[in-house]
Amino acid sequence: MGVYIVIFFAYLFGPLLIMGVTAFNKSAYPQIMPFEGFTLDWFSVLAADKDMIYGLQKSLWIGFLVVLVSVPIGLAGALVMTQVYARARSFYYLIVVSPVLTPGVIIGISTVVFWRQATQMTGLKFIYDGTVLTVLAQSSFISAYTMLIFLARLARFDRTLEEAALDLGASRAQVFRHVLLPFMLPAIGSAAVIAFLSSFENYNTTTFAILADKTLTTVLAGRMRQGTTPALSALAVAVVAVTVVGAILFEIVKRREEARAKARAATAEKAFNAELTADAAGATAA
Repeated sequence: MGVYIVIFFAYLFGPLLIMGVTAFNKSAYPQIMPFEGFTLDWFSVLAADKDMIYGLQKSLWIGFLVVLVSVPIGLAGALVMTQVYARARSFYYLIVVSPVLTPGVIIGISTVVFWRQATQMTGLKFIYDGTVLTVLAQSSFISAYTMLIFLARLARFDRTLEEAALDLGASRAQVFRHVLLPFMLPAIGSAAVIAFLSSFENYNTTTFAILADKTLTTVLAGRMRQGTTPALSALAVAVVAVTVVGAILFEIVKRREEARAKARAATAEKAFNAELTADAAGATAA
C-alpha cells in the first residue's frame, strides 16, 4: 500500500514539481538538471509577454460571462426537473445532460455554423463575435454541470418549508427569495467556481468558437507547437499559487462561519435552558 501511494502521488504531483523547479532555473530550456542557478527572470518574461497577458485577460472575461449565463440556466434546469411529471423526468434529464456527452469539437463547430446562419438571417452581427460565440458554446455544456450540482442540493431540500410559506401567505417569488435561494447559496457558489474553472481550462470548444481571437489555452497551444520555455513553467507556478491561496482563504472563511454558527447555537441553547429553569422555578414557587 505504501509503494502504491508513493507511485500515485508521484504521478499526480511529479509534473507540477518539475515545472516548479524549471520556473526558477536560469536554463533557457525547461530542465531540472543541470540546475544553472536560481532566478526570477522567467516571471518577468511572462509579465512582458503581451499575447499571454491578453489571452489571460480574455479567458478571465469569458469565464466571468460563462458564470453569469450557465449558473442561472443550470438552476432553472434543476428547478424544472423537480416540477415535471415523474414519467417525463428521465427524458428531460437525457435532453439537458446530452451536451455533456457531446464532444467539445462538435459543440464548437455547430455553434459557429448555427450563429453564422442566424446572423445572416437576423442581421444581428454582434452575435458573430469570438467572445460571444465562445460564451454561448461553453455555456451550452457547462450549464449542465451546474445543473447536476443544483440537483444534488435540491435532493436534500424539505418541500414542506415551501408549503408552509405558501400557507402563511407568501407568494411564489417570496418563497424563492426567502426560502429556496438561501438554501441554494452553497450550491450556487460551488456551481460558479466549477463553471469558471471549466471555462478557463477549456480548449476543444474554444479553439473553434473563438474565431480569430485568442484565449490563454489557445495561446499556450500555439506556444507548445513552437517549443516550450521556462516562462510557461512560471505561468503554471502562478496559476497553482493562486489556486492554493484561494483554497486556503475559502477554508478559513468556511471554518469561521462554522465557528460563528456553533457560537450562535450555543447561545440559543443557553437562553433556552435559562428560560426552562426560570419556568420551572416559577412553577415550583406557585
